[in-house]
Amino acid sequence: MGRDTIADIITSIRNADMDRKVTVRIASTNITENIVKILLREGFIENNFRWYGDCNSSTSRGIMTDREARLERIGGEILCYIWGVLPGMKEQKWIHEGLITESLPNGMFRVRLDNENMILGYVSGKIRRSFIRILPGDRVKIEVSRYDSTKGRIIYRIRNKDSNN
Repeated sequence: MGRDTIADIITSIRNADMDRKVTVRIASTNITENIVKILLREGFIENNFRWYGDCNSSTSRGIMTDREARLERIGGEILCYIWGVLPGMKEQKWIHEGLITESLPNGMFRVRLDNENMILGYVSGKIRRSFIRILPGDRVKIEVSRYDSTKGRIIYRIRNKDSNN
């Protein structure tokens, strides 16, 4: 049975990433060199092996990314898909300040943001581990996803100016 060199390359890179290795040894062939060049050029792998999604295609003009093949309007065979996250490409979140209006079960709270929106907030793990008490009337910083603005994670309790705590 033959070997799948493309799967070997991708698996080696993935395993090195999971083990936090700095270098990866890959058999040197024309296919592997072209794929690694594309991965480096497109930013799929960097010095710390973080990668994001796209696919590589084998075309009549050689191995190239799917995007390049579409721009040149040539067909080809998809060799592999690569998915992951580059540093700094995490989901962007909005951070708001708000007032706790109601305490709900299981570390959930109703929060009125400064822009008068009401959202459901839950306590972050760090606040929960530190046993920081959050009560109605407390001001908090809350992290809200751009995809679901009805829920947020409470990341900081703002101290009251008149208390000595």
